[in-house]
Amino acid sequence: MTVETSALRPSNLALSRKEDFKAFAEGPRRTRPELLTGAQMAALGTQAKAEYDRLRREWHANLGPIKTPQLSELHQDLWDIIDSNLQDGDKAKGAIAVDAFPGLGKTTSVLAFAREFHHREIAEQREFTAQGYERLPVCRVGLTGNTGMKDLNRAILEFFGHPGRHRGTTAQLGQRALDCVLSCEVRLLALDDLHFLRWRNKNGVEVSNHLKWIANEFPVTLLMIGVGLAGKGLFSEGGSKGDAVLAQTGRRTTRLGMRPFTIEKEKGRQEWRQMLLALEQRVVLADKYPGMLADDLSDYLFARSTGHIGSLMTLINRGCQRAVRSGEEVLSRDLLDGVENDEASEEARRELEAALERGKLTSKPRTARKKAV
Repeated sequence: MTVETSALRPSNLALSRKEDFKAFAEGPRRTRPELLTGAQMAALGTQAKAEYDRLRREWHANLGPIKTPQLSELHQDLWDIIDSNLQDGDKAKGAIAVDAFPGLGKTTSVLAFAREFHHREIAEQREFTAQGYERLPVCRVGLTGNTGMKDLNRAILEFFGHPGRHRGTTAQLGQRALDCVLSCEVRLLALDDLHFLRWRNKNGVEVSNHLKWIANEFPVTLLMIGVGLAGKGLFSEGGSKGDAVLAQTGRRTTRLGMRPFTIEKEKGRQEWRQMLLALEQRVVLADKYPGMLADDLSDYLFARSTGHIGSLMTLINRGCQRAVRSGEEVLSRDLLDGVENDEASEEARRELEAALERGKLTSKPRTARKKAV
């Protein structure tokens, strides 16, 4: 069933289907709600106030992506590799593995890149191919822990909505997937959650071999996203027979990571402050003020997030939702103390918070500390 792009709502998209991914890539960016004062909000009627709060709920739940140094570094590397992968079809293209800890914004950053790549390809090559097929520069597939070769082929066909995705052998499904990729001139095949695979069992080796077949036969750049891929053997040499097979994929794969925010050095503190200043600009609360995050809550937010952008965005999002709902209309330590964050951040919080409070660490760069004094 074909769904018109304009009918798809951003909150109801599954990026493993082409219509949804196209809506994500081509849909308009969200518009920040107008920042009203407390008096202006009080003057709103009941219905208008409810609508304003709904717009703010949706806005605060979708504050990203923010162009952090980490995102910019990853995008530069991705452009380098993909632009260098313009070899003719008789040559295998280099693959990419974005391998980093959870909460560092891997998927968000890759999707932001995929959106930009989609726009560039459509602008340069137009919306339809020379044969009249819909041009789809990006195919995005999510994997599960039980994914085998047949499941992977079926997932690719599911993205295209191919009528033959529910029947056929592994080889037949693979050839149909290749036909779709060629017809729609896909140039980037993104496989998300690659860590869900159990690499050292039979399915893992099969999929690794299948990835090599895709790299050889599909005119695409293979972009794999996961956690701990090196530890799972994707880049391994030696060891068991299975490891040696998996290592062949590593020979063709460039590993890219994403780093957390750190505050041991001045450069890291400056990056953290810029991140908080960017977030301040996006928050839509009546009583927000300059320095609300970057000055008054800098150390507190670093302790609560441990420098992981995913944890920070979760905390700010939930804090804003509570500030709107409660009518406080500002982010403060008292309000955020009542907001729960992810378990990993809460577990790591105590020791870091103690070091910050004792003055052994600070998240504020020298210029901000001098200004405070």
